[in-house]
Amino acid sequence: MTTRYHSGMEEEYDVIVLGTGLKECVLSGIMSVNGKRVLHIDRNNYYGGETASITPIEELYRRFNVIGPPEPMGRGREWNVDLVPKFLMANGQLVKILLYTEVTQYIDFKVVDGSFVYKSGRIHKVPCTEEEALVSDLLGMFEKRRFRKFLLFVINFNEHDVKTHQDIDPRRMTMREVYRKFDLGPDVISFTGHALALYTNEDYLDQPCLETINRIRLYYESLIKYSKSPYLYPLYGLGELPQGFARLSALYGGTCMLNKPVDEILMEKGKVVGVRSEGEIAHCKQLICDPSYVPDQVKKVGQVIRVICILRHPIRNTNECTSCQIIIPQMQVNRKSDIYVCMVSCSHCVASDGKYVAIISTTVETENPESEIQPALELLEPVDQKFVSINNQYVPKHDGTKNQIFISRSYDATTHFETTCDDIKDIFQRMTGAELAFKDMLSVNQETSQDDED
Repeated sequence: MTTRYHSGMEEEYDVIVLGTGLKECVLSGIMSVNGKRVLHIDRNNYYGGETASITPIEELYRRFNVIGPPEPMGRGREWNVDLVPKFLMANGQLVKILLYTEVTQYIDFKVVDGSFVYKSGRIHKVPCTEEEALVSDLLGMFEKRRFRKFLLFVINFNEHDVKTHQDIDPRRMTMREVYRKFDLGPDVISFTGHALALYTNEDYLDQPCLETINRIRLYYESLIKYSKSPYLYPLYGLGELPQGFARLSALYGGTCMLNKPVDEILMEKGKVVGVRSEGEIAHCKQLICDPSYVPDQVKKVGQVIRVICILRHPIRNTNECTSCQIIIPQMQVNRKSDIYVCMVSCSHCVASDGKYVAIISTTVETENPESEIQPALELLEPVDQKFVSINNQYVPKHDGTKNQIFISRSYDATTHFETTCDDIKDIFQRMTGAELAFKDMLSVNQETSQDDED
C-alpha cells in the first residue's frame, strides 16, 4: 500500500490517531468518512501494531530472538504470521463494517474449514444444526434430542415475537434457568456457552438469557452463510484489515505517516490540543490511541499468553482441515478461562507450501503461563518451532470525555472480533455522543461513488 508521507504536521486536524492497530485504523477510516480531518501517525514502519502480520519469516525469528529459520522454509515473503490470532464471524460486526465501508474491495477472504471443541482429551466438531446435533459424537442419545429441541428454540427465537419465547422472559430469566428448562447436562452447557455463544467464563449463566440467545443465533447465522464454519479469514493475514481501513481513510482525505515518532501529546487546560513530533506540531480537537502511547493513562488488568506454532501437518482429528478453530472449555482443563487455537496454512497465503501456522491463546492465570497451554500444545504435536509471547492487558483509566483522549483496550484472548468491535463502537459513542451507524457509512460511500461516476 502507498502511504502518504507529505508534511502534514504543521496543520489543524479534527482527530489525530496514534498507532495503526485494527481499532485505530477502523476509527480513522470512519472519522474520515464522516467528514473529519484526520492525521494518522505510527511510530513503526509497518501497519498493524499488535494486529500486524509479520513478513518475511526471517523477521518473525528476529522479533522473538530465535535462531533461524532452518531450511527448508520456502521463500520468506510467502509467510504472513499474525501476532494476534482471530477469525471474523461471517455475520458479525466486523464483516458488517467491512461491507458498509466497502473495504472488502481491498481484501479477499476465505471460509475457515472447521470449528471444533475439546472434550475428555479429544476434539469434536461443534454441532450447531439439527442434522449435526443428531449425529454428533459429542452428545449421548438423549442429550441429542434435548439439545436439538433447545437449538430449534434458539433458531426460531424472535425478541419481538412473544409466541417464539416458549414462556421464557429473555430479559429476566437467567441462562442457567433456560438450560434447566431444556434439561441440558453439564457437557452440553459447556460447549454451548463456550463453543457457540463464545463466552470465556461462566459469568453469563446468572445473567438474563437474551444476550446468550443472540450470541448463539449469531454463530448459527454465520454458519449457514457458508456451511463449513461460521468464520472467515483474510488472505495474506489479519494485517490486511488495518491496511484496508487506512486506505479508506486516505480515500476520504486522511493523512497517514508511518515511522513517525511521537515525542509529546500537548495539553491545555486539561484537554488535548495536539502532538509534537521531530520538532513539528499538529493540532487537534480529539485524539485516539492504543495504550502504548499513553502508559500513564492506562492500568494493567491481566495478561494473555500467545504461542505461534509452525507445523508441517494439519491438526489431528480435524479431517485434514487446512484451517480451523479449536476451543478448550475451561472446565475441561480445570481453569477459569478457555484456551483457544486458531490454525491457518499455505492455502491462506500465510505460509509456504505444506506448512501450517497454529496460534494458541489464553488468559494467564498462574505464575507459569507456558504450562497453562500444554493441553493445546499436545493437540498440535509435533511442533517444528514455537514463538511465545506474554502480553499485558491494559484498559484506560478514564473514558476520555474530559481530556478528549480516547484509548483503546488491549486485545483479549478470544479468537473472534466481536469484543474488538464493541470497543470500537464504545469509543465512537464517547467521541461523538452518537451510536455508530454502519448504514450511514454505506450511504455516504455509495453517494461518493455515484458522484465519481457522474
